[in-house]
Amino acid sequence: MKKDTPTQFEEAKKICRDIFLKKSQDYGTSWRIMRPSSLTDQIMIKARRIRSLEEKGVAAVNEGILPEFIGIVNYCAMALIQLELGPGDVIDSGRALELYEGMIDKATALMCNKNHDYDEAWRDMRVSSFTDIILQKILRTKEIEDHQGKTLISEGIDANYMDMINYALFGIIRLAVEKKAEI
Repeated sequence: MKKDTPTQFEEAKKICRDIFLKKSQDYGTSWRIMRPSSLTDQIMIKARRIRSLEEKGVAAVNEGILPEFIGIVNYCAMALIQLELGPGDVIDSGRALELYEGMIDKATALMCNKNHDYDEAWRDMRVSSFTDIILQKILRTKEIEDHQGKTLISEGIDANYMDMINYALFGIIRLAVEKKAEI
């Protein structure tokens, strides 16, 4: 029986959350020093590596596409936190997790609304299209950042980060949740 999208999103979010928690234990909240634009560049590195792996079909480093999608979700959540708090000193890991979960939940609530309107169109898309859309959202974000966050008609930086979270979660669902793959 095919699982519904909200259930699969919860499973994908749990995968990302677990990695966020483990990385927080290893590194603390050292990412708090980063400006959102630096996090955008980190997201770009992850997305470009996914595209490279998709095109080459082989990895020189023994890590596949799935960890990169997880990284995109987590870096986008960090970037959303930085947009709200501004770069600063490290914070308590409990507070970081609370903020992280709030940002992820806000992004997936947006997905639920869009998914209703788009009638699960993502299920018919290729994973490589998720990658391309994320890359496009990164370029849009960088352009808006270069304009100090000002737009004439377009959504802001936060909306682009939330969309990237959701496209990366779609990738995680397709690569791990539906196949019960190991991370």
